[in-house]
Parts: sequence; C-alpha cells; structure tokens
Amino acid sequence: MAVTPVVLCISGAGATIARRIADHLGVPLHGREGRVSGADESFANALDFAREAFAAGRPVIGVCASGILVRAVAPLLGDKRGEPPVISVSDDGSVVVPLLGGHRGANRMAQGLSDLLGGVAALTTAGEVTLGLALDAPPEGWVLGTPELAQGAMAGLLAGAPAHLSGEALAEAAWLADLPQSGEGAPVPIAASVAPAAPGVLAFHPQKYALGVGASRNCPPEELAALVREVLAEAGVAPGALRGVFSIDLKADERAVTQLARDLGLPMRVFTGAELEAEADRLATPSDVVFAETGCHGVAEGAALAGAGPAAQLAVVKRKTEHATCALALAPQVITELRGRARGRLSVVGIGPGQASWRAPEASRLIAEADELVGYGLYIDLLGPLAAGKQRSDFPLGGEEARCRYALERAGEGRNVALVCSGDAGIYAMGALVFELLDRPEGEKGVSDDARRAEVVCVPGISALQGAAARAGAPLGHDFCAISLSDLLTPRADIHRRLKAAAEGDFVIAFYNPVSKTRRTLLAEARDLLLQHRPADTPVMLASNLGRPEERIVYRRLDALQVDEVDMLTVVLVGSSNSRLAKLGEGPRMFTPRGYARRIDGDLSEGAPAGQAPAGQLKQE
Repeated sequence: MAVTPVVLCISGAGATIARRIADHLGVPLHGREGRVSGADESFANALDFAREAFAAGRPVIGVCASGILVRAVAPLLGDKRGEPPVISVSDDGSVVVPLLGGHRGANRMAQGLSDLLGGVAALTTAGEVTLGLALDAPPEGWVLGTPELAQGAMAGLLAGAPAHLSGEALAEAAWLADLPQSGEGAPVPIAASVAPAAPGVLAFHPQKYALGVGASRNCPPEELAALVREVLAEAGVAPGALRGVFSIDLKADERAVTQLARDLGLPMRVFTGAELEAEADRLATPSDVVFAETGCHGVAEGAALAGAGPAAQLAVVKRKTEHATCALALAPQVITELRGRARGRLSVVGIGPGQASWRAPEASRLIAEADELVGYGLYIDLLGPLAAGKQRSDFPLGGEEARCRYALERAGEGRNVALVCSGDAGIYAMGALVFELLDRPEGEKGVSDDARRAEVVCVPGISALQGAAARAGAPLGHDFCAISLSDLLTPRADIHRRLKAAAEGDFVIAFYNPVSKTRRTLLAEARDLLLQHRPADTPVMLASNLGRPEERIVYRRLDALQVDEVDMLTVVLVGSSNSRLAKLGEGPRMFTPRGYARRIDGDLSEGAPAGQAPAGQLKQE
C-alpha cells in the first residue's frame, strides 16, 4: 500500500523548491515555524518532525542539508528492508540525494525529482551506478521470485560475470536487456518467466495472471489453499506471476479467502454481483444456481476475468472442491491496474496520552497507511505530522455512536480508516462501541452488511492509568481495578456497587471520568466510602495532561482529597491500604508492595512451598 510522503523545508531559501515538490506530489508542504513562509503546515523541531514521520513508515523528502535527516533518523535505523525512503534536496534543487531506501523507491523518487527540478540524482547504490538497475527492485508489474539469490547475483555481475538470460517472457523484460552478456567467470542465470523458478536461477515473474476464488461460508482455509496450489501447479504458474486474489464482495470477510491472500502476499479485491455478471458472456461454466445465490453466473471465473481485464482469457476454467472454487485468467501483458474494490479496514487505534514517544509503532504505521482519520478533533491534532494531508472527519465529544458508525460504514465502502482514540481504544474508549455496533443486525440500529465485512484491527495504547502509574512510580504493583465515575451510560447504583466491592477488596483504584461540569458528587462519595476501609493517610495521585507540556502531578492524603482539584482530564489513583510514598530526593514516588519485603527481610522459612524463593532471594519473573 502506497504511503503518502512528507515534504519538509527548513529555511526560506528552499521554500520555492519545496513548494514545487509538494505540488508535484499533491501533498502539503511542511515548513519550519517562523522560517518558511507559505507552508501548508508548520513544525517546531525538524529532527522530531522527520523522526516521527520516518517511524510511521512515511517517505521523507527534506529540502535541507543531508546531515539533518541523517541525525533525525539515525536512532531508528535497523532493517533496511522495512525502512521508508529518505531523500534530501538542496535548497536550489540542483542535487537530489536518496539517503535511505534506494531499492524501496528512493532511487526512483530521486530520479523523478531531479527530472522535475532539472538537477542531478546522486545515486550511490552499486546496481544503479554500474549496471543501471537494481535486481532486487524490478519495475512495476514484475516480481522477484527468488529474492534470496539477488545479492549473490548482483555480486557476480559487479565482479564481471556475464548474465545468462532465459525464459518465455524475456522479450517483455526490456529492462534486463542492458545486463552484460559477456565477461569472465561463471554466468549468472536469470529467467523472465511465469513458471516457477529452477534451482539457483534468479527468476523474475511478470504479473499476468488473476486468481479468482469462491468459497462457501466457513470453508476450511487449507481446502482453498490446496485447490489453488493444485491449479497453479497444473498451469505451470508461479505465485509471483499472480496480480491478486479476486472474489465477490459477499466473500470479503471469508477467512479462507483473506488468509489465502495474506499467505500469498497478494492484494485481495472484490466485485459486486452485478460487476461479475458483466463477465457472463466470457464464462466457461456459467451456473444458474450460482446466479440465484449471488446475482452472477460465476464467481471464480468472473472474478478472475474481471481482475485480469477485458482482453484476458481463462487459462484454467473453474475447478472446485466441496467448499471452494478457483479459476485462473491470463492477460496479454502485465497487469498494472489493480481492478476491483479493496476489503475495507478499520483500525481502532489508541494513541496513548498524545506524545509521539508513547505511541505504539503499530499505531503509527496504521495511521500512516489510513486514507481517512476519524475521531475527536483534539486527538487527531495530537498526531502532528501523521495526520498531515490526510482526509479527516472530526466528531465532537458526545458524538461517539455517530463517530463509530461513520468509521465502520466508510470501511465498508472499501476505505482504509483509522478511528483515533486517546489512551487505549479498548479502555473506556471506542473499541467496545465498534463491536457493539457490529454485533447488532442492521435493522436493530446496527451497521450495514458491507461494514460487517470490513477488517477490524485493534491496536493497544498506553492507557491513562498506565501513564499515571509510570509517573507515580509503581502504584499498580499489586492488584488494582479501574472504575469510571461517569453515570451518563452507567446507573449510579452500579457505580456504588462497584465502589463498595473495590473498597472491601482493598484494590488500588484508578478513577476515570472523575468529575464533569454537572457531576461533582460521585468522587466525594467514593472518597468517603473508601475511608471506611483504608487509612486516612492512604496516598492519592492526581495526574492531568499526561505526557503533554501542561502535565500536572500532585499527591494528596485520601482524607484531604478535594473535588475542586480534579477535572475531566485528571486520572485519580487511590492506593490500597498497603500503598505508600517513598521519600526520595527529587520528591515522593508512590508504590504498592507486592510482598517481596517478606523475602528481603527473611521472613519466609527455608521450607517454602515449591515455586517460592528461599528467604532473602527474589524469584525471577
């Protein structure tokens, strides 16, 4: 999935060039605050901005000195196979340098930008410099079938060995024609073919085939996978020669189909019954039974033909097992256009308290990949560069149901949507409401069938109680619970019952939604109830705006807790009867002992039960 690049500019000297690049790519221009006029978005710190974009997997194009980008991303470098392109451009546009990700698109992007600006692309990767191409980065429509051989093949060619080219698709692989055909050393075997690779041969496959599949509900995934393997083997087609897995939209959520696409590493696309019926005249095995169930006379054959395009022909007619069907269509040339609709995806994302360093990398990646962001406007604003240039749909506080319903329906239309929540999306946030809507039939205020077929991904985030606990020290070191004091959706009687149980159980308690403008009594009632079960000097932590510049942390005794000190942005952590404050030089830190002190003090006998450490020793966990 293509990810939108970030274009940034550090100084006014490069603003004109940066604007040309941003407009050419159709993305916003990000400029340094107070230094770049006319920018669409601004940032305060270039290193932080570039680093966050890179961490989210977004290509970074900086009109600035190369060293700035190097220092920004250096702490994050690891596996080059997964890192996005990083490109620096001189202020006058005369030099474009692909710093990272040369074989992941940076070289091509740099060459395109140099053509745009009339400059020079400073390519340094060995393949491009010596041979004019990178064997591990074939052009669009081609797949490297034996990537494990690419490095050795490139080393041989750079050492002067000739390329031995073969394969029925060689005439279509003009990009291989300039490889040296003579030289010293053992020839490097390279094939351009739809067939599976022979041992030791660097194989490139043209994506000329479309795989159409169908499956009955709850078809065993292994049954469909075995059928596909059989069909490909019979046709002599390598999986790399497939452009995608195609089916009817009714099967967008069929596990056998989605798992097949995932295992093959291919995009999955679906068509409506009407779209597949348009292929009826080209079907080899039309079925009235299938038409009655789906609105088209053939799913597997129709999807294969629709995916391969109007000039395609069936290479393998429908094959079937008890629960699965499969067909293969061949296009006259590589299939560059990916036809059909993607299965929509809704990522339910918790972004933590807001600061980028507390956000899970998976959350950043899914947000970067999303076509549209949905959420409370403040939470989307906290994303900074991740949200820049993306379509966003802001909903106010109180519009939670409309927010979730909208996000699900947009995903049901085939879009990639991120529902942005603070903290952890599954803790007092939108995760539960998403699944509640999915669980309801459409006629009972649920969502559409299309929405229910979308993929739903839930991403963990740092919850408010975790953030507060980390700032405090270790107040959750023993048993704890979380209770929301909002009676908007929960009857007060239930809240009182839970408060009583938590008080009697001596749990450390994290209070969410402690007060509002109109709800001021429940926190005081909770305090008074807890005082019946734990000491008056029990430590209480009030944590507001965690991880943000306005962060505020204060400690109080339980008997001194005042409602007026608390607002809706505050998490209240109330210790158990065992919680205490460690008096340290930089201030108190709150913790709840787990019982290790008995071992430290040697209170456990030498005859401790199995699984317990002897006195004075700490068991490793």
